[in-house]
Amino acid sequence: MAATAPAVDVTGAAPVTPRRRRPPFGAYGLLVPAAVVIGVALGYPLVRQFVISFQEYGLRQQFGQPAEWVGLANYTDLLTDPYVWTVIGRSILFCLLNAAVTMVVGVALAVLMSRVGKVARTTLQVSLLLAWGTPVLASMTVWQWLFDTQYGVINWVLSEVLGIDSMAGHSWIIEPLSFYFVATVIVVWMSVPFVVFSVYAGLLQVPEETMEAAQLDGASGWQRFWGITIPMMRPVLSIVMLLQVIWDLKVFTQIYVLQRAGAPTRDTNLLGTLIYSYAGEFSKAGALATIMLVITLALTGFYIRQMLKEDEL
Repeated sequence: MAATAPAVDVTGAAPVTPRRRRPPFGAYGLLVPAAVVIGVALGYPLVRQFVISFQEYGLRQQFGQPAEWVGLANYTDLLTDPYVWTVIGRSILFCLLNAAVTMVVGVALAVLMSRVGKVARTTLQVSLLLAWGTPVLASMTVWQWLFDTQYGVINWVLSEVLGIDSMAGHSWIIEPLSFYFVATVIVVWMSVPFVVFSVYAGLLQVPEETMEAAQLDGASGWQRFWGITIPMMRPVLSIVMLLQVIWDLKVFTQIYVLQRAGAPTRDTNLLGTLIYSYAGEFSKAGALATIMLVITLALTGFYIRQMLKEDEL
């Protein structure tokens, strides 16, 4: 008996793409324990911060004085202050620049890690883990010494080795521009290991057969990287970039320690240190923290929408 040929659609109609099946309702129950923990650990402080931002809450209220409800007064005072807007713009620019540099350096090192031999790869991994595992304050002590005005290695190399006499005794944290350069170097150095290991794990999931087929078809290394690796890695890159934006916007310790070393506070404040400066005005600190939360949601909203769109494809 002759085999029956499969039916062919000759009408020219576009094929119907089957919808992705939604997970059963019971699967969402697995999220309940994590949701409860997050709600208790983060929910109450967030609600408390939001309530305080609408009150006049200072040191007196800490000792039993009733808090006065002032409505939007704290937000009005902050959003009508030109300096607050300067710090907001400065923080967003610092955040985006650091996230971009961290991603570029991290992806480059992850690709390098996937190409080198076992010994070199192990050495790189150990070095990154040491950088990642070093406490922030300990790292800041080393970086302050490296950029020290009189005894810093950076100034010595620039002036004595490279012959740039103007760098002898140069203060890196007095001028805002050089201050943010030092801060960027430190923040990127501390953030790169997470990006490297995350991207490297994603690179291991790229099928070697696909890369070999593209190579046989004549695709160059750059064409394979941009045409195959990056599209396959887009979900990982989106999540890592999202986390970097969140972390770099709320950076505090690095900026605060550098300020304590002698930098001009007003010219180098970011949102984190500005919130900290309202130590005795909890209501304004809560209002500014809420504004920072809104900015964080606005910056990350685009990436979240992109990830949801890709998940629906």
